[in-house]
Amino acid sequence: MHRSLLPLLVSLSPAILFLLPGIIVTQEGLWEDYKYGHGDLYNHNFCTWKCLLFTLQWPGTFCQSLSNVSLCRIPPTVNNWTIHGLWPLHAKNRCDCWPMFPSDVQELKAELTELWPSFVRFKSNFHFWREEWRKHGACAACVEGMNSPLRYFQVCVKLRAQFDIHSLLEDAGITPSCERPYKVTLRVPSLLQDRELWFQLKIRLNRNLTVGCDLCIDADDADSRPLPSPGHPCPDRVPFYYFPINHERPQRPCG
Repeated sequence: MHRSLLPLLVSLSPAILFLLPGIIVTQEGLWEDYKYGHGDLYNHNFCTWKCLLFTLQWPGTFCQSLSNVSLCRIPPTVNNWTIHGLWPLHAKNRCDCWPMFPSDVQELKAELTELWPSFVRFKSNFHFWREEWRKHGACAACVEGMNSPLRYFQVCVKLRAQFDIHSLLEDAGITPSCERPYKVTLRVPSLLQDRELWFQLKIRLNRNLTVGCDLCIDADDADSRPLPSPGHPCPDRVPFYYFPINHERPQRPCG
């Protein structure tokens, strides 16, 4: 199944590849810890979105996406694609009132630390996870299988295991290099610098987490605009670079 997924990721529209050019303060004791789900959110009136983007980022070029590259750090244990988030598209309702506490994901902490680390010096891993829950996870919670912080992050960990991008690319002969450019005809993205560098990969999913959600939305819908991105879709016929991870010099991985 993994082998058959590669052509989908590099040639079809469901996989979107991009180029680069508030925390809620609460007291945990004041809230019930809905660790195993909040049934009230499972209703179709609240669930206004149809598709999700499962977004992965490449540590080798993440630093170039920051306006201040000195803020970047890559933990020495990180040597693979990491999770950025699972984002409902065009969600019309928000649930910023649903807080998240360390106890919500304590049983996943080791896995999340490995698969979903923060690369920003002043932002802890939990800060990053809580931010993603507040912005995106709480909107995904209208789906029963993601209706708590624990369940949302469990789904993300399972998706990361399903989409082993590094192995798929390696099997196709696409490996990190400071010198070797790849052709954009493969539909793989990058960052905008003096060279196009691969930074992020976005996989479009249906609400039931199958690949290939059709994002056809009424043209009159004000929320039909694409999500903002720090990058841009890969331009035609422009080579891109897939830089290796450099833990000692993440700001300049290739010197």
